[in-house]
Amino acid sequence: MKRYLSIYAECVKTAIAKALTYRLNFLLSLAITIGYNALFPLVSILIYRSGSSFPGWDFYEVLLMQSIFILSQGFASMMFNNVLWTTMQHIREGSFEIVLLKPLNPLFFLVASNFDPESIGLIIGGGFLFAFSLSQTGIDAAAAGYAVVIAQFLLLFAAGFSVMAGMNMIMAATSFKWVGNSRIPEIFDSVMTFGKYPVTVFPKVIQGIAAFVIPVSMIGFFPAAALLGKLEPSALLAVIPCVVFMVFGIWLYSRMVKLYEGAGG
Repeated sequence: MKRYLSIYAECVKTAIAKALTYRLNFLLSLAITIGYNALFPLVSILIYRSGSSFPGWDFYEVLLMQSIFILSQGFASMMFNNVLWTTMQHIREGSFEIVLLKPLNPLFFLVASNFDPESIGLIIGGGFLFAFSLSQTGIDAAAAGYAVVIAQFLLLFAAGFSVMAGMNMIMAATSFKWVGNSRIPEIFDSVMTFGKYPVTVFPKVIQGIAAFVIPVSMIGFFPAAALLGKLEPSALLAVIPCVVFMVFGIWLYSRMVKLYEGAGG
């Protein structure tokens, strides 16, 4: 474990140093990403300004949910998103054998070597939005028992992160059998949209799918509900499919690596 952590740390340092080689490009990328985050809640602003609302949720509570969504997306993008594109590129070019020759687990090598510093902009923007919306909700962090709420939030946030990581692994694994799958991430992005808004506004069937089948509600809705004291105890059961999602993604990718026959296979 210590060896893997050391290797990952070195890969992160290398990625950051590489990004800073062209500092202006890196800073512009951060500025554009942060600017995009500022426009992210525009739909919610328009909804509440028009006099409508999401039942049971005021504007700042929805903003809190969306900031958590951005933070989850930022961490997942930084750590996992490039695994899909790198895997796809290697398979198309017939160069995946280069990955297999490394004295490391192929999946770990791709995750570590594809760390994306430019996604820090998402985390910075999401962090500012999170701090602002949290300050407007009137939550008393010093209240008795709030430590339990924070623990629930961290657990659910980690579960949402595992969903995004698992989906990235699954999409990357399909590249071994379906090389032209570059449109799949767009489909998942559309599904993830359900995590940006209170899942309670959707029909019961959609709520069940978003909580237990493809648990995208965990990316934003459930962690926000935990912080706001609106979490149903049964929602904690949704952590289980999140873990299953990630474990399945790792297993599927590893399985596809074992079945890989090379460019001439």
